Amino acid sequence: MVSATFKALADPTRRKILKLLRERDMTAGEIAEQFNISKPSISHHLNILKQSRLVIDERQGQYIYYSLNMTVFQEMMGWFSEIMERKEG
Repeated sequence: MVSATFKALADPTRRKILKLLRERDMTAGEIAEQFNISKPSISHHLNILKQSRLVIDERQGQYIYYSLNMTVFQEMMGWFSEIMERKEG
């Protein structure tokens, strides 16, 4: 799980998507409007974020909204905290 998360975070486009979703839930179209790349490329990035569990999607009517999965961020913070405790201890 950790390696998939780091792989997802390694890409600057995916990091920007996460920053956008920090502000509010968005559709793929709304996310795509913020970039100068194709919609299929945005879809690819969203799929990687979903596979790493950083982003979750939810259908609302005919739209799919993407949002941050805060649970994974909390797990990562716990992982970092464990590493820091071992280093300091």
